Amino acid sequence: MEESSEIQKLVDKINFRESNPKNYKRMKAEELSKELRDIMKFEQESFRKIERFEKIEKDADLAQYAKMICKNTTGREIAQLQEVYLEKIDEEFLNSK
Repeated sequence: MEESSEIQKLVDKINFRESNPKNYKRMKAEELSKELRDIMKFEQESFRKIERFEKIEKDADLAQYAKMICKNTTGREIAQLQEVYLEKIDEEFLNSK
């Protein structure tokens, strides 16, 4: 049962990220770069934890659910950030020449 509570905490953490989006348009390109690294690191760590839960196979459905929401949440967040990041790079670096 301890494994299920750990994966439930991970699901809650992923859902918290989704419910608290950041305003990327107010950030500078350097800040966006850091955010992108943080999101990708969060995604990698989450998938490692989920893989560990899958090996234990205590609650396979919950592990699958965690994998799905992690993929969807981080994918959506990365896509939003990339769009703004590319605009900021154009704005901050290409227009300064």
